[in-house]
This record gives sequence, C-alpha cells and structure tokens, in this order.
Amino acid sequence: MTRAAWLIVISGLALQGCTPPKPVRLGAPIEGYSHTSAAINRFSVNRGGGPNISPYSGGGKQNCCASLPVKWHPGLTVVVEWEKDPNPYDSVNWPDPPFSDAWRKAAKEHETHYTRHRAVVPVARYERLGVVNVHFLPCNQVAVTAGLMMPRTPKYPYQFPQKMQEPATCPQP
Repeated sequence: MTRAAWLIVISGLALQGCTPPKPVRLGAPIEGYSHTSAAINRFSVNRGGGPNISPYSGGGKQNCCASLPVKWHPGLTVVVEWEKDPNPYDSVNWPDPPFSDAWRKAAKEHETHYTRHRAVVPVARYERLGVVNVHFLPCNQVAVTAGLMMPRTPKYPYQFPQKMQEPATCPQP
C-alpha cells in the first residue's frame, strides 16, 4: 500500500472517533392536564417544572424540560411533585379592593388549604420520546406519557374524560 493510501486509512479511522455518540437521555417538554375541579398551581417531573393548570383543563402550554431516556424500558418511572389548590374559585368571595390588606389576609388564609404531593409514577410505553404529558386524576393519582401521541387520539395510552369527579372516599395506598 502506498504512503498516501495509508494516510487515507488512518485519517478515516481517526475521524470515526470524532463522531459524537447518540444521546442516552434527552430533555423533553412538559405539559399537564387536570381532570379534576382542583387547580394545579405548580408541578414538576424529575425536577423539571411544568405549567400551572386550571381545573378541568390542560394542554397547549409547555415548559422545559424533563430528562428521560431516548428509549423506553420496562420499569421506567418519573417523580412527579405538585401543589394543588382544591378551591381555586374561592377568590370571588374575597374582600374588595384586590390587593388591599383584607384581600391579602383572605389570600393568605386560602393558601393554607393548598396541598402538596409527590408520587413515583410509571411512564407509559413510547416508541419515540416526545412531550411528557402528566394527567392529574381524582384521589391524587397521576398518569404519565412521554411519546409522540397526543391526548384524545385513538392510540394514546390513556383515554381519561376531561371532567372526573372525586369519589366520596379515596382508596388508601
């Protein structure tokens, strides 16, 4: 082999080492859905923050990001933490004018009824990593997807009604 040929072979082998490896994990945008009469003031997935969610609503607002594996694997879970306002419409009865001392006192009292939750949640199987969708359900239950399917499409893993009622008693974990 000629000297030029050897240089080409060695250069080719050296360049192969310059190809960056494919990522094992990526940051995926986070979106939330409240299927209950409670507002979700804030939530996070693996410490990545999601948007606040009004009662019986969600979607359309994304925050960045939750770190998840590019490839789904059995046993994959995420940690979801959230703050819930069980009575988000109480402010209509607060004193006027807004932001007065009496109004602020009512708001401070209202905040004492917020509840904070944490759950380790399995992630539904996905073929390709996409938006992380978090569904807040009655009894402080949570369901999570992270694929390319959108809620309310036939192949989406969960078909929850948008409005779900809290039962009189919730099952104990």
